[in-house]
Amino acid sequence: MSKRIAFLFSGQGAQTVGMGKDLVEQYPVAADLFRRADSTLQRPLTKLMFEGPNEELTKTVHCQPALYVHGSACLAAFLQEMGGALPGVVATAGLSLGEFTAHAAAETFDFETGLSLVGQRAKFMQDACENTQGTMAAMIGAEENIVRDLAAETDVDIANLNAPGQIVISGERAKVELAVSRAKDHGIRRATLLNVAGAYHSRLMNSAYVRLGKVLETTTFQIPKYKVICNVDAKPVSEAGAIRNALREQVTSSVRWAESMDYLLDVEKIDLFIEFGPGGVLAGLMGRIRKGTPVLSVSDVPSLLTAVAAVKEA
Repeated sequence: MSKRIAFLFSGQGAQTVGMGKDLVEQYPVAADLFRRADSTLQRPLTKLMFEGPNEELTKTVHCQPALYVHGSACLAAFLQEMGGALPGVVATAGLSLGEFTAHAAAETFDFETGLSLVGQRAKFMQDACENTQGTMAAMIGAEENIVRDLAAETDVDIANLNAPGQIVISGERAKVELAVSRAKDHGIRRATLLNVAGAYHSRLMNSAYVRLGKVLETTTFQIPKYKVICNVDAKPVSEAGAIRNALREQVTSSVRWAESMDYLLDVEKIDLFIEFGPGGVLAGLMGRIRKGTPVLSVSDVPSLLTAVAAVKEA
């Protein structure tokens, strides 16, 4: 019986200077995507990705398209090594920004269309960050209902439900800091402010929600060739209107990552995940969501070749 496979794509925060450089040097298909990215964005994103500086790459306006390009290049090189296709792939998912890469992988839209959407989303979100005073904090070692109570008490939003015991809150800086100061009183083991530019996945991103919504209305979507699990509902979306709504809502809504993985495991019966993006972040989260679940992480040439060998053996 063949494996049921899902592709996963990294979100903002996984970026690292140098990502994709060895892929471009070894795989013309990856080099072509980087070239097309620079052309589409009309700026030298490739140079920034390869050389930094890190503080510039970390800016939302650069980071989001960089991760989209890197994830797409990892997948393209992987598929080339696999002979152009991989039987058994039934679904894709991506963490926040990665949901756009997941749609590109499922051919909901082409590479350039996705990159244009991501580039505009990144600009809209960076503008929202600069026009608000927001931040985020990780709540470690607490049940969801406890964090929700704290969030309601301090008037902040739940941004990410990443894994059991790993929840991120988002909102006005003063309110997030208040939540952090009260966390121990609620029995939360550890609360840590995150080094981020703003309050992603919160009401403070409303201006980006509105602006991206207008862009999505004029974008053409195809029916995805794989099931794409949306962050907002932790379920697949396939109809164009539903895809538009999911990608717009995602800007201000919670990322229900743990539920998305539960859906893939329990409903789609996925028994092998392949993560495309730097750092193996999603593999780490899977270890908390469902320990022992096989996840192969592809971020550079060595990890790609290791993953290819493992898939061929499986």
